[in-house]
Amino acid sequence: MLNIPNDLHLLTDAEAEALCGQLRQRLVEVVSQRGGHLASNLGAVELTVALHRVFTPERDRIVFDVGHQCYCHKMLTGRDGAMDTLRAFGGLSGFPKPGESVCDAFTVGHASTAVSAAVGMARARTLLGKNYHVVALLGDGALTGGLAYEGLSDAGDSGERLMVVLNDNGMSITQSVGGVAEHLARQRLKPQYLSFKKGYRRVMQGFSLGRHIYKVTHKIKTAVKETLLPCSLFEDMGFTYLGPVDGHDVKGLTRLMTYAKELEGPVLLHVRTVKGKGYAPAEKAPGIFHGVGKFDPATGEPLSKGGQSFSSVFGEALCTLAGQDRRICAVTAAMQPGTGLDGFAQKFPQRFFDVGIAEGHAVTMCAGMAKQGLIPVFAVYSTFLQRAYDMLIHDVALQNLHVVFCVDRAGLVGEDGETHHGVFDVGFLDTIPGMTVLSPASFAELRTMLRYAVLEVKGPVAIRYPRGGEGIYTADSGLESAVILREGTDVTLAGYGVQVNALLEAAEQLEKEHISVELVKLNIITPTPAELLYRSLEKTGKLWFYEECMEFNCVGQRVAAALAVGGAAARHITLRNLGDRVPPQGTVAELRRMNRLDAESIAGQVREVIGIEKASGCTSG
Repeated sequence: MLNIPNDLHLLTDAEAEALCGQLRQRLVEVVSQRGGHLASNLGAVELTVALHRVFTPERDRIVFDVGHQCYCHKMLTGRDGAMDTLRAFGGLSGFPKPGESVCDAFTVGHASTAVSAAVGMARARTLLGKNYHVVALLGDGALTGGLAYEGLSDAGDSGERLMVVLNDNGMSITQSVGGVAEHLARQRLKPQYLSFKKGYRRVMQGFSLGRHIYKVTHKIKTAVKETLLPCSLFEDMGFTYLGPVDGHDVKGLTRLMTYAKELEGPVLLHVRTVKGKGYAPAEKAPGIFHGVGKFDPATGEPLSKGGQSFSSVFGEALCTLAGQDRRICAVTAAMQPGTGLDGFAQKFPQRFFDVGIAEGHAVTMCAGMAKQGLIPVFAVYSTFLQRAYDMLIHDVALQNLHVVFCVDRAGLVGEDGETHHGVFDVGFLDTIPGMTVLSPASFAELRTMLRYAVLEVKGPVAIRYPRGGEGIYTADSGLESAVILREGTDVTLAGYGVQVNALLEAAEQLEKEHISVELVKLNIITPTPAELLYRSLEKTGKLWFYEECMEFNCVGQRVAAALAVGGAAARHITLRNLGDRVPPQGTVAELRRMNRLDAESIAGQVREVIGIEKASGCTSG
């Protein structure tokens, strides 16, 4: 537990520095036990402390971008005692969550959104006559996303009083501009200079000749600054640019934020930080420690070694195909390791493209590649593909272009929670004209379906697969739209993807209780197959359809509609999914139990219905 004072505004500089040291120790302690985002939080310690010394998060609006760097913010706003529940079921979210604390200004989990949200809040403040400050904390990585520039362009033109803090850890924007620029930047940020600047402007604006002199000197100063300092982009947008400044000098940051707080109009504070600061393993490998599982804090070594996953199998299979066909290219939106593309990037660097946090651009770029004869394979997390829905329709589908979408992290992803669950793609991909959606349940099926999608399908095609590895089902059922895995007479259980593991376990339990289960597995979920399910329903009289997605436009609804057209009665069909509310964070196993998608729950539901029918002497049909 940290010893956090009630009022951070009263901290001395020495106390603030000591607090930063405590926060770093606490970060390593918590994340080593709970997993989560470490390097980004370590790099933002001083920045977060300075923000809390200058602003009041209960009243002022501090808007994080992505939000994976908010752990210190949570500790400083009354939640340190609950940090041991971070990312756990029923515990603290790993991202800002207004329902968790009034100090969390906005729900975030995707990049490049902070400035747009902040402009909206600033305009609301003005129109409603309120008095509070608005700060957007923007990482330099977020500047690879177009939405960030849309927000910056509007913010700079808005005239609203708001501050954008650009946290630059050297990953994405300007390289060093040389010793002279660094020296001038330091001089511009000294308290004496800032005080002189305010006084000079106030005096010179007081009379006509002074205003003329101020305009001349301001033009000269601006010309020199634009030549030597990397700030013209932001000032051209309408910001008052301050920086770059050392992001690990909590004293200097506090002074500069206090000054910037008093300025009228939009201000951009350029802060330079080191990702992973203060923890040697994270400083050495910030990419590896960006998002981690449990690890040994003394060495940084993970406590458990990961085995094969759907992501790694995809990467290996794509390399094999690319070695056979030089038209195949791999595309990612800043998720090279997560999507299993490290090997492809090494073997085929000329055919590997990481476009940054720009999913919309990635889809349209793939459309251009496909139009000119390449076979682009876009590996993307389900939750991030949501950002490119317009491009899926307008740029790919309308021309029926052959783009392959490998949708990783489909379904429940676990501890990252609501913003990261891949539970919408089943619904929205079905609305894309000409789209084929494949759903492998095993590594073998992923390899088969990837080859089919890349080399045989015409038009847009998606393969959706989960985070992690396969279950008890390891076979390859081929490329039929749907197959029967078990024959039965009492009830039909149906699903797709790794959901079949729970269905198989449930069927085995029920078989021991003399309940005969027919198990139908869908391999293709768009277009929706119904013929085999209709035949199975005619035989058993009851169909239970299970899937790990949201209720709206789920496969079960489409199946039920198709069967109803064929004459099936609705009372014979039961659908189980995630409903209309996105699940919280927690382990995947916990979330499946909560939503009654695990084997025990499935067996219990069927047992209850079949047991009642048998007790009353009813027959199937």
